Amino acid sequence: MPVITFWISHRGELASLVAQHVFLVLISTTAAVAIGVPIGILAARNPRLSTPVVGLANVVQTIPSLAMFGFLLPVPFFGGVGARAAIVVLILYGLLPIVRMTVAGLKNIDRSIIEAGVAMGMTPRELLTRVEFPLALPSILAGVRVAAVVAVGSATIAAAIGAGGLGEYIYRGLSMVDTTVILAGAIPAALLALLVDGSLLWLERLLSTRDRGRVRQRALAAAAIAGLIVVVSGGAAASRSTAQIVVGSKNFTEQIILGELVAHVIERQTGLAVDRRLNLGGTFICERALLNGDIDVYVEYTGTALTAIFRQPVSSDASSVFNSVRELYARSGRTLLPPLGFNNTFAILVRGRDARERQLRTIDDAVRYAPQWRAGFGYEFLERADGYPGLAKAYGFRFLESPRVMDLTLSYRALASGQVDLIAGDATAGLIKGLDLFRLEDNRHYFPPYDATPVARAETLLRHPEVRRALESLAGKISAEDMQAMNYAADVLRQDPAAIARAFVASR
Repeated sequence: MPVITFWISHRGELASLVAQHVFLVLISTTAAVAIGVPIGILAARNPRLSTPVVGLANVVQTIPSLAMFGFLLPVPFFGGVGARAAIVVLILYGLLPIVRMTVAGLKNIDRSIIEAGVAMGMTPRELLTRVEFPLALPSILAGVRVAAVVAVGSATIAAAIGAGGLGEYIYRGLSMVDTTVILAGAIPAALLALLVDGSLLWLERLLSTRDRGRVRQRALAAAAIAGLIVVVSGGAAASRSTAQIVVGSKNFTEQIILGELVAHVIERQTGLAVDRRLNLGGTFICERALLNGDIDVYVEYTGTALTAIFRQPVSSDASSVFNSVRELYARSGRTLLPPLGFNNTFAILVRGRDARERQLRTIDDAVRYAPQWRAGFGYEFLERADGYPGLAKAYGFRFLESPRVMDLTLSYRALASGQVDLIAGDATAGLIKGLDLFRLEDNRHYFPPYDATPVARAETLLRHPEVRRALESLAGKISAEDMQAMNYAADVLRQDPAAIARAFVASR
């Protein structure tokens, strides 16, 4: 099976990602238990607190996990990019089942047992520790089991903010539209969820037995095993954080390749340890991560920086755009380095056969067919100043229905399969050739230049001047044809982005 072959060839990386995933789940679930159980006890003892506490936990649970990660990005200390923010989110999601089941377990205890304890002269503390808590423990553990399983699933989404784990394979596979890579992350995550659920169910049943000596012995053994797992997985997670340089990337194929290429050049020329936080959610997550110091460098596009990040007017002069963006970055302690050598502008694409049959060459040629067409655009393109709103105004586009919102990489295949008739892709995308798509000429010169350029924290470059030299060695070395060939190798030939980057550097 291809997925097994992938696991074997990536066994070291797979082991590291599994350890990171387990670390996120164990730490967050343990913290959720430490917070949720006392809250549940307090709510059970004070009925007036029960409804608002459970209600608040319910509200948190209704917020989509990706949105929660987004909310935390700008929050000091608790937020940012990486494991810290992911753990905070997973704790919040784990509180509801733990609090609810703690309250239910304590409230469902037979009142005659409580009264007997009081009659024996037990203090409230003794009553809780010796009677109520032991009797409610199976119910509490059921809540912990639900929280842990939820954490396993939610932790896959944490890869979007650079927290690591098996979600990295899932996001990588989505960006490359590669089912094998998706399954390489999804299957271990599912197995991990089943293992966690089964283990806690076994412990829950064990606690129901009357042989307290055996319970204590097995519980201690389980705690020892869990502690060992925390130490091992924590070591794997810590190995990422001790890296001297952190390289980020956005969440599509070209960015992953560029991230690998930048990381490889830094490692090769400086000998510094590099932590790869690739496949981050998008432009604004990378921008926030760089600003907060969660990453040290990533590759941005000058037109994107000008219009989307700094919200400046669109300009068609490449030199003017570069100088403006460089100055704007400098004001916030960041350095725009020399361009890599290619301009990855937005490409308005149609199917190759449609272009041939209808003799389409420019975007203006497509406007007259738009009322019968369906369009599909990425999330950012629909909102950006240099995206669809300006394009529709500049060319007078009117489509059969409102444009469909979809992942950028998936939009290429949606176009090729006839689900949509026009998309906005990347000029250097390998799928243009692989799926027989046609790029329409921007005859009104609407789009600004999008020169791919590394942007780094000035503090990092001052601390490690050798990193600046390594990044500057890439200046002008990657042509549009080179980039499209590398994208083609990843998206169509299914080659590993890291291997593609290493081969390119070795050939130069």
